[in-house]
Amino acid sequence: MLIFYPCLILLYWCSFGVKAFLPIFVQTIANMNRFDINTALSKLGIAELNEMQAKVMDIYPKGNDIVLLSATGSGKTLAYLLPLMCNIDCDYDRVQAVVLVPSRELAMQIDGVVKTMKSPVRSVCCYGGRPAMDEHRTIMGVKPHIVIATPGRMNDHLQKRNIEVDAIRTLVIDEFDKCLELGFQDEMKEVIEQLPLLKRRFLLSATDAPRIPDFVHFDSSSSGKGAVRLDYLSSDGQTSDGRSLSERISMHVVKSPIKDKLETLLCLIKVFGTQSTIVFLNYRDAVERVYGFLRSNGVHCEMFHGGMEQELREKSLYRFCNGTSNVLVSTDLGARGLDIPDVDNIVHYHIPLNEDAFVHRNGRTARWEAEGNSYIILNEEESVPEYLTVEPKEFFIPKNLPEIQPSEWTTVYIGKGKKDKLSKVDILGFLCKIGCLKADEVGRIDVRDHYAYVAVKRRRLRALLSSVAGQKIKGMKTIIQEAR
Repeated sequence: MLIFYPCLILLYWCSFGVKAFLPIFVQTIANMNRFDINTALSKLGIAELNEMQAKVMDIYPKGNDIVLLSATGSGKTLAYLLPLMCNIDCDYDRVQAVVLVPSRELAMQIDGVVKTMKSPVRSVCCYGGRPAMDEHRTIMGVKPHIVIATPGRMNDHLQKRNIEVDAIRTLVIDEFDKCLELGFQDEMKEVIEQLPLLKRRFLLSATDAPRIPDFVHFDSSSSGKGAVRLDYLSSDGQTSDGRSLSERISMHVVKSPIKDKLETLLCLIKVFGTQSTIVFLNYRDAVERVYGFLRSNGVHCEMFHGGMEQELREKSLYRFCNGTSNVLVSTDLGARGLDIPDVDNIVHYHIPLNEDAFVHRNGRTARWEAEGNSYIILNEEESVPEYLTVEPKEFFIPKNLPEIQPSEWTTVYIGKGKKDKLSKVDILGFLCKIGCLKADEVGRIDVRDHYAYVAVKRRRLRALLSSVAGQKIKGMKTIIQEAR
């Protein structure tokens, strides 16, 4: 009996405590599993939404189909991602939205933005050039709420029933005009036919959208709401301070004394020093020629075009983004869907085939509220395109040019990745503790499934590789070397 009463009292208080604190506990768990827009913006380093994004946030909950037209670099990705993620049920482990994109690079970029927000909303990106079975395993493990995919690969997964469609209510088609231009009509039609329960359609374009094909069933959602067209193209990418994209980009013409512009381009890059520069050309073979010439003259550069293997394209973009290479030589494939921060200069080695291409190229610089420069190299047989509304100033290359300067960063390859339970924190700790680097000597870290890339200060590379030779990272032996 002496033991019975204390036990009864303890049981009573435990019961009372559970009853009292269970609602608080449940609410806390619910809050943890909810998308918080302020936290997401903080993770992205954004203080406030621009006018366009705020307008979409206001309209989206009303259930309308939406067409959003806005200049490149104006923040269209966040304009649809934020309201979309706010309306995801994070407690329901099914795909609820599909985002179709024209390229693997754009799919990876959007997926990266979602993951940077560190929210409960889960996403995967799917695209051709790698085994669909690997993606299926990722889908099974992640249980995504959003799938970001190229049309062909999305069809592949739907046909194989790798993705359940019963909870998919929203379809986003990003770069809709580009999807049509690249001939994805049949693939997009097939995707839509396999999503019978769609309620919302969200189409985005950086140019005036062409006629929307009937197969999209736009403005026929089950909500019965009318479609809303938001056209911000006339604002020309206007920022919060009222400056348009054209006002944030300084336009220049550089005249080449001979038909072949290679020497003029090399001189221009010497003037730029270590500034970040994208050189645009119209053809793949021309990209390879210019890339080879620049490399042979000591320029740290990368090339990017549709004929390259996927892994090489990803490596080129990574080395350019992390500062290992200052110059990216690209076809117009690099003019759309790539959000590369802090590009200082755009060089039009070839005159763009049309005005849209010119706008998209220039849109790689002066993103958000930044400023940039655009240079058109003209030989003696060429003239300024008629579609330019602003007369560019002539830029004269000085006689005394500096030597080619090596980039400040280089890239280290680590032969382990996410599948080996290796994280960015693990890598940073290893490089600082074992590699004897300071935190500011380590740059961007990208961890893929089976390997990782890390930007480190070039001057510290040799000492780093010596310090980590033969050392284990998180208890694992692996290859650690300069990426080639």
